[in-house]
Amino acid sequence: MKIFLLSLTLAISALLPLPLAAQPPDNIGHDRHTHHHNPKHPTEAPTPARFITSRKSDIVLPLPEENDAFTFVVFGDRTGGPTDGVKVLADAVRDTNLVEPDLVMTVGDLINGYNDTPAWLAQMKEYKQIMGELRSPWFPVVGNHDVYWRGSGPKPEHEHDANYEMHFGPLWYAFKHKNCWFIALNSDETNPATGEKNFNKPENHTMSEEQFTWLKETLVKAKDADHVFLFLHHPRWTGGQYGDSWTRVHDLLKAAGNVTAVFAGHIHRMRYDPKDGIEYVTLASVGGHQEGIVPQAGWLHQFHLITVRKSQVAMASIPVGEVMDVREITGDLAAQCLAQHNAAPSIDGLVTFSPTGDVNSVVKATLRNVTTRPIDVTITPDSADSRWRFFPDHAHARLEPGATKSLDFRFIRPPSSPATAIDDTFRDAELIINTDVLMPGHRYSLLERRTIIDIDPASLPPILPQSTDLALRLNGDDAILIPAADCTLPDGPFTIEGWMRADRFAPRTGLFCKTEQSEYGIFVNNGVPEFSVFLAGAYVTITSTAPPLLPSRWYHLAGVFDGAELRLYIDGALAARAPGKGKRKANSLPLVLGADVTAEGTAGSHFTGLIDAVRLSKAALYPGESFTPPRRPTAGADTLLLSNMDQLLGRSLRGEGSKPRFGRAAGHPELVPAN
Repeated sequence: MKIFLLSLTLAISALLPLPLAAQPPDNIGHDRHTHHHNPKHPTEAPTPARFITSRKSDIVLPLPEENDAFTFVVFGDRTGGPTDGVKVLADAVRDTNLVEPDLVMTVGDLINGYNDTPAWLAQMKEYKQIMGELRSPWFPVVGNHDVYWRGSGPKPEHEHDANYEMHFGPLWYAFKHKNCWFIALNSDETNPATGEKNFNKPENHTMSEEQFTWLKETLVKAKDADHVFLFLHHPRWTGGQYGDSWTRVHDLLKAAGNVTAVFAGHIHRMRYDPKDGIEYVTLASVGGHQEGIVPQAGWLHQFHLITVRKSQVAMASIPVGEVMDVREITGDLAAQCLAQHNAAPSIDGLVTFSPTGDVNSVVKATLRNVTTRPIDVTITPDSADSRWRFFPDHAHARLEPGATKSLDFRFIRPPSSPATAIDDTFRDAELIINTDVLMPGHRYSLLERRTIIDIDPASLPPILPQSTDLALRLNGDDAILIPAADCTLPDGPFTIEGWMRADRFAPRTGLFCKTEQSEYGIFVNNGVPEFSVFLAGAYVTITSTAPPLLPSRWYHLAGVFDGAELRLYIDGALAARAPGKGKRKANSLPLVLGADVTAEGTAGSHFTGLIDAVRLSKAALYPGESFTPPRRPTAGADTLLLSNMDQLLGRSLRGEGSKPRFGRAAGHPELVPAN
């Protein structure tokens, strides 16, 4: 009894809102996760018959009620779209089989129709063959495409009604399932006065007395049902071309008292129009014509999954093709998809500028299938610079397991003077690679890969002369990531240096970093510079004891390791030193300018402000107590990387010396006057 009372108290308190002062903090920023349509499910107190454990706990776990519940699926329109819309229908069938509802309902327009009997019969067979793959029973509802006749010769009375009832089922019917009734209606009856079927005329949307009387009698038969669900093709309750004849039907449904929802289609988009306690629901499409204007607002191929309990109904829309097969995603499949994702294409060829500034280069991309399944690959050359031309503009390939395939692409740019071939609007050419791993039940799409095509450094035009000294602007989520291959230091002495002007400082602020339990870095945490090098299995770190750096002021920082000692300089003055010996531990992570590097090779703990004149040298450049920092350093024999921030080359920095370009921009850094 105590357990029962405690469980009841918990269940009741869970349904009550928290006092204002006790509301949990809003860590999400919107109410999507707390926007509910139904109350919590009823629970029961645990009993020894239903709940056992060998552990002791003060927590009572209420159990779900054992009342029967079930699910059903509703399909929208199949017709009005391309012929291969049946493939979308087949995908919806596949998705539904993964859910295995009790039953599947439709809302009409099963076939394209608007034809004569031979064509109608062929389309009927195609539809039924696809729906025959369902593991659940399915129930048709008639739509205009299913019964409207077009052809030569006299039009049959009631058009395709007879064909429909011969091959699909009655034009209206009802059935009972788990104390719920399902009622299918015909919203495309023949107008008794004119003998025509035309849903564009309001007078054709009056339900016949025969069908209305049958519906009324059926609702009486279903008076003790927990729920009654109706299905028809046209959402007549929306008015407009449907007139106002639905009012009489709605009043009948309202009077019944247990009609929960009415489902329709036809308009190929979702909408929800509850009224008087009845949920009026319109579906989009499962293969029919789809404009896709705003997919997340209901213009898409989708179906509804309905969960029915005695006291409430839950509804969810599932985009076609989005249901994942748990049994198909084995450890082996996941490992193969990961391996294929990591199998970067090999690129043979460079973009080469001619003396007149134009480009006419052929690049070969070689793909490898490292899985045991076929893969489909699409490669698309692209650039944010409209002056590029690509031939071909895309290419498709299917690779069998273990196969390789090479595809050639020609990259063309028009002539220009060498000095302007690389200007501020220049953007790299790249290859976009989309890969699908094919399984019997699904195409597993890998993350899109973009590969920038390298430029022949010997062909690069000279750096454009700048009338104003420039610096790299970083806004708190920007950085330059320099791949390890471009900044590999030999073990031993080195110098990392550059100019900086911060807008502000954070408790942890990376400036020039390759640190991740290895390598080296300069930080300016809270404006206090420190220099670290990972030597002999541990970091040696030196920190400035001078006053913290001030925002909005230029400083030159240099970290020097000479093989026996670390030194940190601020504006050429020695700010800290400490002995340090041993082998420096290397890593394969990028050197990040303007942030710290993460274990994943991305940027974190960002710097906000300007940086300029960054140089990495494989020598200890500054041996004494002080030196005069160069405002525009030059490249020497020991220079590994140098950029005076004179130009961005696409998403890279224009360099001086042996590496005329390096790095890849993260975020949106830009060059601005260094004032």
